[in-house]
Amino acid sequence: MTEDVPLLVVVDAANVVGSVPDGWWRDRRGAAERLRDRLAADGVPGQAGPVEIVLVVEGAARGVESVPGVRVEAARGSGDDHMVGLVAAAGGRRTLVVTADRGLRRRVEELGARVAGPRTVRPR
Repeated sequence: MTEDVPLLVVVDAANVVGSVPDGWWRDRRGAAERLRDRLAADGVPGQAGPVEIVLVVEGAARGVESVPGVRVEAARGSGDDHMVGLVAAAGGRRTLVVTADRGLRRRVEELGARVAGPRTVRPR
């Protein structure tokens, strides 16, 4: 892989949104949109160079649209399976998956992705 290929950052929207008990459950779609907008504005702190951000939504958050800087993909079934598919399709490209889900972490690490927790993209 060449260094000029942007880092692929796959964000588990449900897991990141659910990591803080701020009332997100009353408006799951709105919470995913706020995360999307924060990612579009701030990127991924600590990641030098260009990044391609993919926010994976599922359930009640389906229907969230992409914006410049963040591609949103709605999982048709399992969000975890969708994210694993994205990592597998990356074909060895540098990839970071943002999630705290232990099962998902194990699956994507087996495919060569790095993993970071939700605090990576949550406001401090």
